[in-house]
Formats: sequence, structure tokens, C-alpha cells
Amino acid sequence: MEHLRHDDPARIGPYVLLAALDARDGGRPSPERRYIARRPDGDGTVLLCLPRPGIDAARWYAEAQGAHRLSSVPGFLPVHETGHDPSGAPWYAAPYAPALPLSDALAAHHGPLPVAFVLALGVALARSLAAVHALGAAHAGLCPATVLLTSDGPRTTGFGAVRAVGPGRAAESGQEPASIAPEQLTGGLPRPLGDVYALGTVLAYASTGHTVPESAELPLPLRTAVSGCLARDPAARPDAARLAAALADGGAAVRGGAGATVLDGVFPVPLPAQVAAELVRQSGEVLAAELPVPAGTPTAPTTARS
Repeated sequence: MEHLRHDDPARIGPYVLLAALDARDGGRPSPERRYIARRPDGDGTVLLCLPRPGIDAARWYAEAQGAHRLSSVPGFLPVHETGHDPSGAPWYAAPYAPALPLSDALAAHHGPLPVAFVLALGVALARSLAAVHALGAAHAGLCPATVLLTSDGPRTTGFGAVRAVGPGRAAESGQEPASIAPEQLTGGLPRPLGDVYALGTVLAYASTGHTVPESAELPLPLRTAVSGCLARDPAARPDAARLAAALADGGAAVRGGAGATVLDGVFPVPLPAQVAAELVRQSGEVLAAELPVPAGTPTAPTTARS
């Protein structure tokens, strides 16, 4: 969470911006500009997203509406409102809950996240992808920057980032280039196994700090699964459902559990302490944030004291 800068908009649609969610310096680039915003009456705090410069606004808005229709899929950011600013710029909003981009979580933890947590993160994300794939869709935008950590599990943003820029222009989408499957970089359409490749880079980043590490850098409980995700040949990658099951088995083994069912239901592995503390700090700052006073608004006169 960062203070607004002079080149940030002050207001989008019915919302006044309070802060930027993403770090401006040293953070990982996101396909979207993400802000914490609030209605002028002080009610209704949201996470508000805009397309990054250079992305086709009409395509991006169509993808935002697609994300709205998929809001019931667990693990997706629950988009509840879409619209256009008077200037014509599109936006979408989701209910605000304290959230950290994955890069901020690693910064708070001072390095890669614990293996048990990364395995649980992988299960949650793989299950979300499997649900989307079962509907005949693909995320087409997953990367470390589009994963947000919350107190009750991960949320993904950036849905359709690749499709939003048009065929054959995946590298311009704002999705991190290392997370774009090789077949998409050469002009192929986004497919479910491309999402699996992207998930491999997310788990690699969370566990090592690098999106495409050497195999030996990966923690042993993740090595086989992540290496399979990053296979250049899509046919050599597991589908999302098989990946979720493999990661669940790995997580149960790491924690000494009796089976993969311990990963069912609520996100089962506690957030690392420093990450949880950062979420609490962000929550406090948002609660205490005051709406900016518009330029030219008269202030109450002060009374001189003797």
C-alpha cells in the first residue's frame, strides 16, 4: 500500500482513491493498476482496478465483465461492479479486504515463503483454475503480480490479461513475460495448460524468489510438480485438477498429515507471522485513512488564542 502520486487519478467513477495497493518501486508489474478507494460519503471501501497504459480499454473491459461472471469461483477476486469514468476509462471494483500482492508478502517475510504455505497456496490456486477450466475458460493472466494474499486464502486478479491485448501480443499484456507459456508467446491462444505453466512460475517465485529457477533451487516437496508445470511442451504438463491433488499430497506429507483431505475447506495453513502482521497494519491504515480534501475546498477558520 502506497501513497498516491501526482499522476494518479483522484477519483474514478463513484469512488475517491485513498492509496495504491502495489509498490511503485521494486515491486512486480501488474497488468492492472490497483487502488484502495472509498465512496465520498465514507461508506463502501473497495479494491478498484484500471487497465495499465497500452492495453486496449474495450478488450480489458470485456474481460472485467467476464471476471464479474466468474466471481463465484473460489479464489477469484469477487468483482461486484464495473463501469466507465466520465472520461471513458473503464474500471472494476471488488469489496476491499486486507490483501498483499505476492511480492509484498515475500518482502514482509524477508525471503521465500515456507514450503508448507506454498504447497497450500498451490492447491488453492490449482483448484480455482480447475473450476474455471471446467467452464471452458482460461485465466490468461496469472502471474506472481496477479496473486493477492488475504487472511482466508489467495485471490487472483488480471483475468484475461493476454486476451485483452489481442491475438499474438501476449508479451504486451502486462502479465509477467516469464509467466506466459511458450506457445502463447508465439501467438497461440490462451489455453488451460498455459494457466498451469503460469501457476508453476507463481509457485517457483513464492518458494525461491525467482519465476523460472533452476530445478535444484526448488524445495524438494515442490520440485516435481513445479518442474512439470514448466514443461515447454503443453502435453507434458499436468492439468489443474491433477496438479491440485499432487500438491495436496505433498502438503500432507510435509505437515505429517494423514491425507490430502486436510486441505479441504478453509485455507488450512496459517499465514507467515510477518505477512499476517503486514495485513493487520494495512487494515489499520485503511480504517484510519481520511478522504482527500478537494483543492479549493474552504477550511474551517481557526480561533486565535492569547
